[in-house]
Amino acid sequence: MEDFAKGILYNLGYISRDQADGANFGIVKVDDHGQILLYNRYESELAGVTVATAEGKNFFTQVAICTNNRLFYGKFKDGVASGHLDVSFNYVFTYKMKPTNVIIQLYRDQASSTNWIFVKKK
Repeated sequence: MEDFAKGILYNLGYISRDQADGANFGIVKVDDHGQILLYNRYESELAGVTVATAEGKNFFTQVAICTNNRLFYGKFKDGVASGHLDVSFNYVFTYKMKPTNVIIQLYRDQASSTNWIFVKKK
């Protein structure tokens, strides 16, 4: 787990919008198919996509289309299928923005059966 995301793990399944919006990194909660359930302010500002536009849409195919590949979405699908998702990697966002280097943490909280995408600009 990346250091920047460790602080919220204790209550991850029940994180409030205010807590998510107060984080200094992107927090995206998605279902097993990638539909966005929570999209925080940091991620909205980084990606240039409003919260209202993002929530309810598929992260990989409708909001962050540059992630719909084997490196990103493939890791997510593999983790969901195996029931264990805890992987971090460097990535470059390119959709609707200038190329932006980030650190990605994909994580499944077993206690709440929720999936998370954490994003920190490098």
